[in-house]
Amino acid sequence: MKLVKLVLRLVSQFAAALAVQFVGGQGMTAAQDNPALMVAAGVLTAVLGVFVYRLLVGRMERRQVTELSAKGALPGLVGGTLGGLAIFGLVIVDIACNGGYQVHGLGTIPGAVGLFGFMAAAAATEELMYRGVLFRIIEERTGTWISLVVTGLVFGMSHLLNPDADLWGALAVAIEAGGMLTAAYVATRKLWVPIGLHFGWNFAAGGIFSTQVSGNGTSQGLLNATTSGPDYLTGGAFGPEGSVISVGFCVVATIAFMWVAYRRGNVKPIPRRRQSDADQQVAAESDVLTKLSR
Repeated sequence: MKLVKLVLRLVSQFAAALAVQFVGGQGMTAAQDNPALMVAAGVLTAVLGVFVYRLLVGRMERRQVTELSAKGALPGLVGGTLGGLAIFGLVIVDIACNGGYQVHGLGTIPGAVGLFGFMAAAAATEELMYRGVLFRIIEERTGTWISLVVTGLVFGMSHLLNPDADLWGALAVAIEAGGMLTAAYVATRKLWVPIGLHFGWNFAAGGIFSTQVSGNGTSQGLLNATTSGPDYLTGGAFGPEGSVISVGFCVVATIAFMWVAYRRGNVKPIPRRRQSDADQQVAAESDVLTKLSR
């Protein structure tokens, strides 16, 4: 019965966040020729996703939704965003130093503005679905490490649906995002830093450096740039997320976040199996007989 309730919680909460993402995506598609409207639609989608999550989770689980606590929200979002921008920036610098990234001039500000809204919506709704719902609920049954691996693989494989995706790119995302973003959640036990990291990384990729993002094609952001060279360096059609350099930087970030998580006591072990009511009854009767025989 408890397992059934857990599955129902997972499915209903995940579906609610997915519905918000779908509705927001339709709105941004309709506004794709108007960057200002795209920003408004993207931010509104992110806000709506947080509101729906807080309402549904709070009512279903009858608790304070501490993972979206207002306390620390702004520092978490800002710090996470700066971290995502910085890590992806280091990836691009490294790729450029190896001859894999070339800047040809300036790109387009309207394009970058429109991507700001799109990436905000994607970061918020995906973190609510995968870290807020999927990881958190599975962790209740399996502990932190198993849930991190399982949900990371699910998140990575979901990217196979993208037009230019391949298996290596999906596995790379599983390691990078499935590791780094989940570890950021475990370290803070809040969703703000993962949302910020996710947004900063994606916006840097498409909105600033104009690279392919998770196999979704090349975006036109602030820079007019191209990538060239071996796929292991540039990530090929999947984008820099498929580069071994991205994997390396994100593994380092994952280790750092998990170290913080351990220091704070936030890593949960595999829960011990509780005795069934029948087992508890047998144990109680055995204790009584033991005392009577003394």
